[in-house]
Amino acid sequence: MNETVAETNKDAAASSGGISLRRAEVVVALFFLAIAGMVLWDSVRLGFRWGEDGPEAGYFPFYIGLFIGLSSLYTLYQALTAAATGALFVERHLLKQVLAVLLPAAVYVLGIQFVGIYLASAIYIAGFMMWLGHYPAIKSVIISVVVSAAMFMMFEIWFQVPLFKGEFNPLSVIGY
Repeated sequence: MNETVAETNKDAAASSGGISLRRAEVVVALFFLAIAGMVLWDSVRLGFRWGEDGPEAGYFPFYIGLFIGLSSLYTLYQALTAAATGALFVERHLLKQVLAVLLPAAVYVLGIQFVGIYLASAIYIAGFMMWLGHYPAIKSVIISVVVSAAMFMMFEIWFQVPLFKGEFNPLSVIGY
């Protein structure tokens, strides 16, 4: 019975063009191994030993990085030595749906660095409303501007908590 399920999964992987479970596990293990390497490198740079007055700055991050690295190596070992089942991690059409949200979110985060959170949020909200929600452009723009203006008033004026306005600070024209 298990052989039939494995054969069905292999057929599904071949026909859908999805990402296999093994490939996903290897990529994630390598990603976290790289993160662990960066943490370990910086911990050694900062000092990871016990000094005269207690732990140095890199002491705790060093052991966290070591734990992440060892866990990643174990995950990588398991992924590479396990019997190939052909199981799918995600099908191509489902991955496209996830990327349809993830990639614009990444662009939004990058946009915050340049034009600040208020303008980037207005563009992000309007773009999502038009693209995924299929709302009319005028309705999308009005709602996104109202939401961003409300957030601006709440944080900047009422709470007096300034949020990041970006390198180009488009709000400098109104004195913020």
